[in-house]
Amino acid sequence: MLEACATRHFPASRPNQRYSKDMLATPITDTAPRPLTALTEDEKLFQTTVRKFAREEIRPHVRAMDEAGIFRKDLIRQFFDMGLMGIEIPEEYGGQGGSFFQAILAVEELSAVDPSAGVIVDVQNTICNNALLRWASAEQKRRFLPRLAADTVASYCLSEAGSGSDAFAMATRAADHGGHFVITGRKLWITNAAEAGFYLLFANANPDAGYKGITAFLIERDFAGFQVGKKEDKLGLRASSTCELILDNCRVPRENVIGEVGMGYKIAIETLNEGRIAIGAQMIGLARGALDHAVAYAKERKQFGKLIGEFQGVQFDLAKMAVEVEAARLLVYNAARLRDAGLPFLTEAAMAKYYSSTIAEDVASKAIEVHGGVGITKDYPVEKLYRDVKIGRIYEGTSNMQLATIAKKLLSK
Repeated sequence: MLEACATRHFPASRPNQRYSKDMLATPITDTAPRPLTALTEDEKLFQTTVRKFAREEIRPHVRAMDEAGIFRKDLIRQFFDMGLMGIEIPEEYGGQGGSFFQAILAVEELSAVDPSAGVIVDVQNTICNNALLRWASAEQKRRFLPRLAADTVASYCLSEAGSGSDAFAMATRAADHGGHFVITGRKLWITNAAEAGFYLLFANANPDAGYKGITAFLIERDFAGFQVGKKEDKLGLRASSTCELILDNCRVPRENVIGEVGMGYKIAIETLNEGRIAIGAQMIGLARGALDHAVAYAKERKQFGKLIGEFQGVQFDLAKMAVEVEAARLLVYNAARLRDAGLPFLTEAAMAKYYSSTIAEDVASKAIEVHGGVGITKDYPVEKLYRDVKIGRIYEGTSNMQLATIAKKLLSK
């Protein structure tokens, strides 16, 4: 069924269907210079279809999912059916064979309606799938990629109580027993943990070597000694699960080491560089959603006998919000295009993540102000977007860490 669906072409009017491989994989072939925000016809169709799906299928459930703190399983199933959970996975493994930029478009469009949806697709594609595509052995790809494309949610497990920004001060240990490792420790703030069946987890297999002992493991949910623990009760992104993981003498076969023993630090750093671009996409999607709501409200709300959108003060606020969103989009799209072109993008990714999370917070706040008093009520979606936005300056590298990366590049010249 997966192969049959993958070869069919569905128009944008059918958003709950899987995309054709050609639609996802067609490269830009024009020889003329192309503006960063100008999309190919296939990219436009992809964007339009995801946008339509988000508005028609996700939007009706956003408030209920936020209040319950649970993302609907049927919507995740639709993510898989549409091919959104395996965008870059090659066709031979059941994926779409698409581009990183298309994953960025998907995250942006989903986040404009619900940033919780955006981060589920983000972690699956830009972090977990990408790590396997780059570092996994041929046998590991054969074992895991078809599942990640078809029905298995993935989770990325790096953070701990004592290792946040200093991610490599981790206490989780992996004892080498020859044919297997025994992992003991506790992970915190792990996205997608409640829904996942597959976990890319980092532990130190040689503490004496410091960060050079960190090793990446492929863990399945049913492994003995592995348990998903407490689910966090959060300010924002409430429908996206964030949980602790408990490893109590969890036995992991040696063939589930990804890369090599001691290579985990490299895998983690380079994977997060890509993930930061996707967080930038999440933030520009969120900001665009907030701006759209503010513009719509300004065109319907009346005060002093006229629409509030006719007041210059409101007009200027909306104009400045639009400028910020467009500037952030240019940074995010540029970093994504660089990554697809195989060019260096570390600094550009840091800039995109830093700036987009900064302006998203500002735009979400201004959107509430445009709404006035009703903006802080749950009857209007800007209240939720304002809660969702705060994490953007924190996870996958705080704003200060991004600034440190940018400054290091400047001072190395």
